[in-house]
Amino acid sequence: MSETRQFLEKAIQQKKKVLTVQESKKILLQENFPINPTGFGTDLNEVITEAEKIGFPVVLKVSSHDIIHKSDVGGVVTEIRSTTELKERFEQMQQRISQKVPNAKIEGYIIEKMQSGIELLVGSTVDQMFGPILAFGLGGIYVEVLKDVVFRLIPIEREDATEMLSEIKAAKILDGIRGQPPINKKALVDLLIKTSTFVDHHPEIEELDLNPVFATEDGVSVVDARIILKVSE
Repeated sequence: MSETRQFLEKAIQQKKKVLTVQESKKILLQENFPINPTGFGTDLNEVITEAEKIGFPVVLKVSSHDIIHKSDVGGVVTEIRSTTELKERFEQMQQRISQKVPNAKIEGYIIEKMQSGIELLVGSTVDQMFGPILAFGLGGIYVEVLKDVVFRLIPIEREDATEMLSEIKAAKILDGIRGQPPINKKALVDLLIKTSTFVDHHPEIEELDLNPVFATEDGVSVVDARIILKVSE
């Protein structure tokens, strides 16, 4: 039995439905997904150590099951470029969170390499009639606003993945606009296929959300990830 399946089955036995970002990324990294460099710390010293391992600039995010939308409570800080700035931003974040959600239980803090590029969404859900479905579209804040997402039944072939790239309304963005270079479509197609295969091989997964995925001319990088498991009540 693979390490991934062992972890998922143990989580299900423990009635753990939603995996943390750290757990989700660890699993996907084991499965060779292009995961953005990520660290985790429970206090300022650990956060600084992880940031220096990753290298600046970094993004700092709070980790708490009680905080769903981190940005709404000041739980995300981007473009941190030094240890001194990290200390300052860390303290400011703690103050904001204590004011806005004083009862939230803070598990720790996530440190990620700062990325840029086109923000995309890759994910899956389970339809009661058709089974697992792959989703692809614009990610980040654009998901809820523009709802520019297309779907395919899992598993998909390379031809399906290529078609998905051309079917979103913002397809021209992937080809480069206003002097921007086109993204690496092969890397994105590979990610869609890898996601399809991963979900197909792990029926215990109810939902997979990779958002945002940053796409550039050099490749793709999964910045945030969430795995939801099929846990019986």
